[in-house]
Amino acid sequence: MSFLNQIKTVLLLGLLTGLLLWIGSFFGQGGLLIALFISILVNIGSFFWGHKVILRMYKAQQVTDKDNRMYKIVKEVAQASGIPMPRVYIVPSQQMNAFATGPSYKKASIACNQGLLDGLDDEELKGVVAHEAAHIKNRDTLIATVAATIAGIISYIAFMARWGALFGGFGRDRDSGNMIELLVLGLLTPLIATLIQLAISRSREFVADATAAKNLGNGKGLSSALKKISSDINVHPLRSGAATETTAHLMIANPFRGRGLVKLFSTHPPTSERVRRLEKV
Repeated sequence: MSFLNQIKTVLLLGLLTGLLLWIGSFFGQGGLLIALFISILVNIGSFFWGHKVILRMYKAQQVTDKDNRMYKIVKEVAQASGIPMPRVYIVPSQQMNAFATGPSYKKASIACNQGLLDGLDDEELKGVVAHEAAHIKNRDTLIATVAATIAGIISYIAFMARWGALFGGFGRDRDSGNMIELLVLGLLTPLIATLIQLAISRSREFVADATAAKNLGNGKGLSSALKKISSDINVHPLRSGAATETTAHLMIANPFRGRGLVKLFSTHPPTSERVRRLEKV
């Protein structure tokens, strides 16, 4: 990433961490100290183990067979992209999607859903893998992993706050002000966390698309793949949940059906705009 992008990344991560601390302040000085401690642990833990948690979350299975179709394509694309060979994983999902994760080249992984392998030809699969390799090369995977981990903690605390509002505010006085305060906390903080993730994610998708097209010499394969992926997600959308919502920005395309507010708050730019830009390459 360029220096300006690094500054932007630090600021956005700071906002996510600040949001976590703000949540803690609702529970007094002790809550603020606990939130500070959690934010430090989360940032350290997500760097070393966040990528493993995400791969386990999606039940990804590592591929080590060098004759495997995906393994060979990842190796070819990694060489074209100028990055070390990442670990290769297959996710047992029929949705056509893929993601990259890992805080460094050494720990980087590229995972493709089984549905993607079944539905794309080699050129299209190369385009998708090149997009994920671009995220690794641009260090997007580090920021995405950390952001997903912090946002996951925020969503969990917000969920607890909503329950606290319903059942008396975690043992504090059952006054309406306290319950309204907790309810607002539980409703607003996930929305703010999502908006910050959007700022992190959207612009990086265009950069990864362009980098993939450059490294492969054209954007035709990726463009064709994105069209298929977009159509397939409406047939095989993921179920909405805390885990999938906070990791959606890792995918090459938003894994939820793009309607209503989901489309408005999508972690990815519109497929039509991505295809338009790729077809200009």
